[in-house]
Amino acid sequence: MNVFGVDIGGSGIKGAPVDLDRGDLAEPRHKVLTPQPATPSDVAGCVAEVVGHFGWSGPVGVTFPGVVTGRSTIRTAANMDASWIDVDAAALLTDRLGGLPVTVLNDADAAGVAEMTHGAGRGRTGTVIVLTFGTGIGSALFVDGRLVPNTELGHLELNGKEAERHASTKAKEDKDLSWQEWAHRVRKYLAHLEMLFSPELFIVGGGVSRKAEKFLPLIKNVRAEIVPAALQNNAGIVGAAMSAAAAR
Repeated sequence: MNVFGVDIGGSGIKGAPVDLDRGDLAEPRHKVLTPQPATPSDVAGCVAEVVGHFGWSGPVGVTFPGVVTGRSTIRTAANMDASWIDVDAAALLTDRLGGLPVTVLNDADAAGVAEMTHGAGRGRTGTVIVLTFGTGIGSALFVDGRLVPNTELGHLELNGKEAERHASTKAKEDKDLSWQEWAHRVRKYLAHLEMLFSPELFIVGGGVSRKAEKFLPLIKNVRAEIVPAALQNNAGIVGAAMSAAAAR
C-alpha cells in the first residue's frame, strides 16, 4: 500500500509516495526550497507542487516544524513565518490540494514514529529520544514505544540560549564549526537531555545522519546508546505517510 508523505522543513520541502509495507519511499523524492518568508500560502503552494509532481490523488500526510495540536492547529513556528500560528494546516492544505484528505503532525514526531516502526528504534522499549538535526533540532520522545507528542526539546535552554541555536546543523554551518567542535556541542546537549530524561537510546536523524561516522564517534561520556537514524532524512516523509494511513 502506498500513501504520500511530505516533510516541511525550514530550508526544504520534500515528498514522495511511501510503501507502507516496507517503510521506505516507493519513488525517489521530489524537493523544492522552502520559500522565504515561509508563509502559509507560499508553503502550501510548494506542498502542492511536490504532490503534483507525482500526479498523486489520495491521502497525504504532512509534517510541520512546530507544535501541532488537536487535529491540525499550528501552535508554534520557530523556523517558519509567525503567520502560521493558529492556522488549521490540514484545512489549508486540503483546499490547496483540491480536496485531497490531509493529516498534519510535528516533523520530528513523524520521523520518530518511522524510526521506531521501521528503523533504528524497532523493537526497543524503555525511553528513547529521536533527534532530527537541521535548521533547528526536532525531538520525539517515546516511552515503551508510545509517543509523547510535541516535545520540541530543541528549544530547551543550553548555555544561555535555545539548544538548537547552539547545536543544530545550521549552527555548525553558520559558525563554520569543525566536526570535533560541533560534536562537543552535541555532546553537551545530549548530556542535558540525559540528565532530564535518562533515555536508554538516542537516535540521531536529519540530513546530517548521512555523515554519522564523522561525528558520532567523537561524542564521549554519554551513558545512553547513540545510533544514527536508519531512515536518515527520509524518516519524516515515511512517518507522515504512516500518520495519513492511520488517520484513515
